[in-house]
Amino acid sequence: MACFFRRRVALQLAEVCGLSEDVFIPLICAVPVSKKQSSADLRVSVNSLLQTGAVPADGDLQRRTQALANQMKRDAVVEEVSAARGGIHFRLNRLALAQKLLEQLSSDPDGFGVKSELLRHHQGGRALVEFSSPNIAKKFHAGHLRSTIIGNFIANLKKALGKEVIRVNYLGDWGMQFGLLGAGFERFGSQDELRTHPLEHLFQVYVQVNREAECDESVRSAAAEFFRRLERREEQALALWGQFREITVDEYKRIYQRLGVHFDHYSGESFHHHQTQSVLDELMTRGLLKTSQKGTAVVDLSGAGDMSSYATLVRSDGTSLYITRDVAAALDRKQRFGFDEMIYVTDKSQTVHFQQLFHILRAMGHQWAERCVHVAFGLVQGMSTRRGEVVFLEDVLDEARSRMLNNMRQSSTSKELEEPEQTAERVGISALIIQDFRGPLMSDYKFDWDKVLQAHGDTGVFLQYTHARLCSLLRRHVRETYSCSDVSPLVDSRSVSVLQHLLRYDEVLLQTVNELQPRPLVNFLLTLSHLVAVAHRELPVKGSPAAVAQVNTPVRFRIASMCSYLSDVLMMKSCLSSGPAVSVQRRPLRPGQRHEDSGDHAGGEDVNLCLLISKLKSFTSAFVHSW
Repeated sequence: MACFFRRRVALQLAEVCGLSEDVFIPLICAVPVSKKQSSADLRVSVNSLLQTGAVPADGDLQRRTQALANQMKRDAVVEEVSAARGGIHFRLNRLALAQKLLEQLSSDPDGFGVKSELLRHHQGGRALVEFSSPNIAKKFHAGHLRSTIIGNFIANLKKALGKEVIRVNYLGDWGMQFGLLGAGFERFGSQDELRTHPLEHLFQVYVQVNREAECDESVRSAAAEFFRRLERREEQALALWGQFREITVDEYKRIYQRLGVHFDHYSGESFHHHQTQSVLDELMTRGLLKTSQKGTAVVDLSGAGDMSSYATLVRSDGTSLYITRDVAAALDRKQRFGFDEMIYVTDKSQTVHFQQLFHILRAMGHQWAERCVHVAFGLVQGMSTRRGEVVFLEDVLDEARSRMLNNMRQSSTSKELEEPEQTAERVGISALIIQDFRGPLMSDYKFDWDKVLQAHGDTGVFLQYTHARLCSLLRRHVRETYSCSDVSPLVDSRSVSVLQHLLRYDEVLLQTVNELQPRPLVNFLLTLSHLVAVAHRELPVKGSPAAVAQVNTPVRFRIASMCSYLSDVLMMKSCLSSGPAVSVQRRPLRPGQRHEDSGDHAGGEDVNLCLLISKLKSFTSAFVHSW
C-alpha cells in the first residue's frame, strides 16, 4: 500500500507549491506493473496539477513541469524524480519500498489497504444490500446467479471496509401469480407430493393451472378470488401461501450454503403490501398522486407537470403494483435499520423501475434517496449442461463440480485428495465467479464451460491453484520464525515487481468501491498471482543463504494470506488453505522450461518471497467469503 510513500511525495509537492499536502495525496498514484515503461513507482499527472493550480496553465507546460520536478528533493525514500510526458514520475528506494511494505503487512495485516486515507470516506456507517431476490414456489433459477454473487461481493466489500452490512433477500412472494398457484393447488395439488418433492410439485401445478387458465375463464376467476382471499388475510389461504413460502426458503438456503452466501433478513413483497395505503395517502397529501384517464393512480415524473413521464402505482381496479410495495419497503427499511446507503442488485431490465423509485422517494422529501443505488448487470447467454439448456441454478453448480472433477481425474499431475468432490465443487464455483466478475457487469456475455474451467490464464482455477501452491509451501515452514530486519534479498526485479503491484492495492479498492464493480479487484488478484508465479519459478531457494530464507518465507506467507482474504471478498471458497494442493492440467513445456511449481520440492522453495506471502495470505482471506 502506497500511503507512506504517497504522503512523502505529497509533503514535498506541498512545500514547493505552497499548498496543503492533502491536496496532493489523492493525485499521486502507483504505476501499474503491467504498463510500466520505466522504473517509476509513483506518478502525478500534469492535468491534476493544473486543476489544483500547482502548475500554471499558461506558458510552456512541459518546461514548468520540469522546473517543478527539479525542485523536488531526493532522499532515502524518493531517490529519483523526473518529468515525463504527461506528468512527474518518482522512483522509490528499493530497500525502503520492501521495508515499509513488510512493516505494514506485519504490524497490521488485516488493515493493509483498507485503512488507507484514500478510503476514509468509505469507512464506517451502515449499508443495506438487497440481492438475489428469487420468486418463491419455484426452484432457484440460474438467472438469479448473477444477482446473488454480485450482491454478496458488494456486501463483503463494504464489510471489509469497516461498514456494518445488512444483507436482505427481498423475495417475490406476492401478486396475482400466487392467486393462480393457490387456486391450482386446491385443484391439482397433493400434500404428500409437496412433502417429498416440494418445488418440483409446485412447478408442475403452476404449469398445469397456467395451461388451463388460458382457455377456462373459471380458472382465472378462481385465481383472482384466491388472491383476494390472501389480501383479506383469510386464514386458510394464508396458511397455504405460508407453506409455499417456508418450503421455498428452506430449499434456497441449501443452495445459498453451497455458494457461501447468507442473509440477515428474508423479506418480501408480502411484508409491505399492507403498508401501501399509507404510502398512497402520503402521496395524495403531498399532491403527487394523480388519476389518469384510464383510472389508474400515477405519479408525474416529467418535472414539467405535463405527464410526459409517469409511474403507475395503482391499477384501475384499485390493486397496488410492484413499485408501490417497493416504496413502502424502502420507507420501512429506513425506519427499521437507519441505513446510510441502500444498494439494489438486479439485472439491467429494471433500470427504469429504480429510476422511478428513487424519483418518487425524493419527491416525497426523503433526501436519503440520493444514497440509494441500483447496481445493474447484463445477461449470461448460452449457459447449459450436457443435458441441454439450463433452467435451474443447482444444475449449474452440479455441472461445474462434475466437469472439474473430470478434469482433475484426467490430469497427469493429479494428487490423492481426501475429499475430491468437495474440492471440485469449490474450484468449479470459484471458476464460475471469476468468469462472471472479469468483465463489466452491464455487459452480456456468452458462457463457455471450456474457458471457465481452464487451468491456466486468468481463471478461477488458476487463482485456486496459485493459492493452494503457496499454502503448500508455507506448510513446510510452519514452525519457522521470520524477521524483516534485513530486506536486501527482496531488491531483485521479480520481488520488486510484486512489491510495486502491492503499492496499488488501496487505489484498486477505491476504484472497486466507487464503481461497485468486482473487475478491478479481480484483475489485481490475477496479476498478483501471475507475478508470484514468475517469482516462484525464477527465484529458486534451494541452496540459498539463511538470510535470504529468513526474508522470503514470510513474504510468501503474507501473499498467500492476501489471496485468501481477497477470495473471501470475491466469495470464492479457498479450497485448500490447509489441505493438499489442487491438481490442474498444465500446458506442455517448451524446451528448457520448467513448470511454475517445479520449485515446490523440498528445499527448492524461493524463500525470498515467503515473508511477503505469509503476510498477504491472511490479508486476502478477509475479502472473499470464507468457505
